[in-house]
Amino acid sequence: MHNPGQGNSGMDPEIFDAFIDQLRRYVRERLIPAEEEVIAHDRIPDDILAEMRDMGLFGITIPEEYGGAGMNISQYIETVKQISYAAPAYRSTMSINVGMTGSALKNFGTPEQKAHWLPRIASGEIACFGLTEPGSGSDSAAMQTMAVRDGNGYKLNGTKRYITNAPAAKIGLIMARTSKEALPKNAHVSAFIVDMTAPGISIGKPDRKMGQAGAHIADIIMEDVKIPGDALVGGEEGRGFQIAMQSLDNGRLSVAAMGVGMGRRILDTAIRYATERKAFGEAIANFQLIQAMLADSEAELYAAECMIADACARADRGEAILRKAAAAKLFATETCGRVADRCVQIYGGAGYLAEYPAERFFRDARILRIYEGTSQIMQLQIAKHLLREYEREGAVW
Repeated sequence: MHNPGQGNSGMDPEIFDAFIDQLRRYVRERLIPAEEEVIAHDRIPDDILAEMRDMGLFGITIPEEYGGAGMNISQYIETVKQISYAAPAYRSTMSINVGMTGSALKNFGTPEQKAHWLPRIASGEIACFGLTEPGSGSDSAAMQTMAVRDGNGYKLNGTKRYITNAPAAKIGLIMARTSKEALPKNAHVSAFIVDMTAPGISIGKPDRKMGQAGAHIADIIMEDVKIPGDALVGGEEGRGFQIAMQSLDNGRLSVAAMGVGMGRRILDTAIRYATERKAFGEAIANFQLIQAMLADSEAELYAAECMIADACARADRGEAILRKAAAAKLFATETCGRVADRCVQIYGGAGYLAEYPAERFFRDARILRIYEGTSQIMQLQIAKHLLREYEREGAVW
């Protein structure tokens, strides 16, 4: 996120509040009505993408001097939460730009890299983040993609898998080994900012998925891709894992916010159905066991919102928040899964039919517990840091 001591006051609060009001209306009046088209054609319509660019959504966290809005983490995550009330494809398309690729360059890039790449990202050129591979996801030591020195630059070879936005990406943040041996603290991994139109880069066929229509993932295949020396983020080898982890803090908070935004939409939908559906001569919302499911959903979403707000505030103060981001991501995404499951249950038999929204919500929500680190990896991250803290500080009883 931010290095310790680097606070971020962000956008003027009054301007931000006005922006959020505008975004909330846009989500409900424009994005939600277009969902059927997004699902039918498995893509966001070009005119909506153009509108999102015009609203500045692809550059919200990028400093103003590079064409962005300069939002802090709390403001960025609130924006993600609001846009996630609509179909997941909208958030998926813009979030890699602002939460991962853009933040990595903002926090670690050289002045020249920032000047060249950040305006492009802020203007809405689609970006992707290449970490996962066919044989390595959470295990960076198993990463196979290699960047070998070639004259003044590097030659990239390898395959990245499940890469969001890969089919449309013009800019890629690619993690690759710069040492054949696994080095301590993952110092064998470096980060490169890559023009995705470079010769030698090919994109696999977009994967067919359980849900999240309009959000595309695919393989990135790199065969002897020549990149200049100044593609090395920060101009220093061995910092790729650190860059990836700080970017993933952003990504995990974004997915947590997505869990809350989606969860709010799902709960609102369940409430509406419960008040309209009649059984035994009255609305099923009058039945206490239906009310219990609604109440549990509200309580868990509220708890998730509080966790996210706290983690964001800490990040904006410059604190290291890896453990907090992991906890927020774990809780919020598991919550969203439970809320989606309850929504199907409240709909009853209709919840299993594609003609009603509960079935889509259930499928869309499932990936949240997997990408940007599975729930199990979040548990391991939290426990590992708790145990390290105990060793360092000792038990305080």
